[in-house]
Amino acid sequence: MLTSSSAALNPDLIDTGTPPIPEAQGWARRYDGSRGPLIDLSQAVPGSPPPDALLRKLAEAAAEPGSARYGGITGDTTLREAYAAEISRVYGASFAPAEVAITSGCNQAYVVTMMALARAGDNVLLPTPWYFNQEMTLTMLGVEPRPLPCMPESGFVPDVATAEALIDERTRAIVLVTPNNPTGAVYPPETIAAFATLCARRGLWLVLDETYRDFLPEGVTRPHEVFAASGWQDSVIGLYSFSKAYAVPGWRLGAITAGKQVVAQVGKVLDCVQISPVRAGQSAVTWGIDGIRAWRERNRAEINARAGLFRETMAPLNGWRVLSAGAYFAYVAHPFASLKAAEVAQRLAEERGVLALPGPYFGPGQEEHLRIAIANVAADRIGLLGKRLTGFAL
Repeated sequence: MLTSSSAALNPDLIDTGTPPIPEAQGWARRYDGSRGPLIDLSQAVPGSPPPDALLRKLAEAAAEPGSARYGGITGDTTLREAYAAEISRVYGASFAPAEVAITSGCNQAYVVTMMALARAGDNVLLPTPWYFNQEMTLTMLGVEPRPLPCMPESGFVPDVATAEALIDERTRAIVLVTPNNPTGAVYPPETIAAFATLCARRGLWLVLDETYRDFLPEGVTRPHEVFAASGWQDSVIGLYSFSKAYAVPGWRLGAITAGKQVVAQVGKVLDCVQISPVRAGQSAVTWGIDGIRAWRERNRAEINARAGLFRETMAPLNGWRVLSAGAYFAYVAHPFASLKAAEVAQRLAEERGVLALPGPYFGPGQEEHLRIAIANVAADRIGLLGKRLTGFAL
């Protein structure tokens, strides 16, 4: 006989915060349009569609009967080979296809990596302000997301000595996100190398989330030298997303770069959560790595130009300070010290038609800040931002 007691849910999941972007999008829906179209600076969404040639390749691949069948657990061999060749070019090191796993987006790459590295009761160091999905993932797994403070005065670049002081017997990994979400900060190669050395010495994993790797500033030819060092497979794991550089977030394709033994263990997790990534998208991106290279380079230049335009737009505005800007994002200090950042962001959306995200979405101690996604609006919209913010008072 059934009792009246309610069945319980996982308490670690219940303790995980709700995804915050829908809340912010609700503020935007209350905007009456009086100042012109909404300027949506909330989410890291490519501002333009992918090239027609890439879409045609997707259609051709989707029409192939083989695309409807299961593929490899860690991705189709053709994409793993093509991506291994691509990162060999990017990092100046040799990668084997067996050191690559294709995932359903970089968020999934991060989730399965954390499941492979840590268990409930362990901790992982996350640079703060942090990408909220990374904190949410650890919390629901029962893993402590231990904040690694990154300060505005140091350009939001983490400090290796600060990190080492936070390590204890339960620490399993340090995560670095560069170019960073939410701040846009690009970590210097020597900083990344110092963290790699620390992790190797302390028996930890360094997890490099390089979702925005394709949008490094002009003249930066190589993100870092960590993968060129011997023995990286024992302590370094790289994460990547095809969503941004190829403008295909809806295709859900990401990648993990790791030693063969790590990829084999990650494959156990992938077999349980995805079985295989979507095959038509894999086929199209395999072609696109070389097929739209020129388009990707033009897109990178355009996105980088928006960061400069954003700084120029914000410079004349009293009280507003651009603390960091790069790749897809800018991190801004708002001038309303007595107010919570969520109130500032809500009023901006409802009254001025400017949708940004409040700093506390990205961790503790961020009430003075807003995150701006500068890549998903055209340059003319960024130019309008100054007019919208002029005279804004609370």
